[in-house]
Amino acid sequence: MLREIVLDTETTGLDHSRGDRLIELGCIEIVNRIPTGREFHRYLNPERDIHPDAVAVHGLTLEFLKDKPVFGDIADEFLMFIGESQLVIHNASFDIGFLNAELARIPRPLLRADRVVDTLALARRRHPAGPNTLDALCKRYGIDNSERSKHGALIDSLLLAGVYVELLGERQATLGLGGQTARDEPTRTRASAARQRPSPLPARLTAEAEQAHRDFVKTLGPNALWLRFTAESAGTSGEPS
Repeated sequence: MLREIVLDTETTGLDHSRGDRLIELGCIEIVNRIPTGREFHRYLNPERDIHPDAVAVHGLTLEFLKDKPVFGDIADEFLMFIGESQLVIHNASFDIGFLNAELARIPRPLLRADRVVDTLALARRRHPAGPNTLDALCKRYGIDNSERSKHGALIDSLLLAGVYVELLGERQATLGLGGQTARDEPTRTRASAARQRPSPLPARLTAEAEQAHRDFVKTLGPNALWLRFTAESAGTSGEPS
């Protein structure tokens, strides 16, 4: 059994080294590349202001978040949910950087880079001409992202699970993440024994056509390869008459 966690975050800004913080964390569990229905989703109080450009992307305001838990309150629950499973993240260095910055503040053990699959890197290898944003990949693979009016950690994780399977070439009929139709079902064929004809088909070669061919072969000269085959079919060692 292969257990993986598809993960996404939203933040107050773009740079954790300058004090930006997590404000939303969304994870879904997939087993053998199929969502199990288990999710971990929390909004977080960043205890600081949120950049207006970030609000325009995810729509989360400080007014909405001020009564939510801080990261330290949910960290152990989050770590228990992900366990030692592989983490699947789009543009993983961004999210891991923020998560590890939050874990270092508590402190808790940091997340190792070797347990992370970056779907942006996968997409760039498979589609070097891009674009490789999550929206662009959903469009490329026919995954319905109509509910994604703004970025959100949980909805983005759900969409990313579908994109991840497509990037690996392992689409499952039971994935249930949109973009799948009856045409995606694998074609199954069953071999059956060939039936013997009750009588051979009549020859289409006429006597006139055979004679015309023999006359043509005579024009090819004494070394023509056709002479060997026509002689064998006639049961002689010389030129056929």
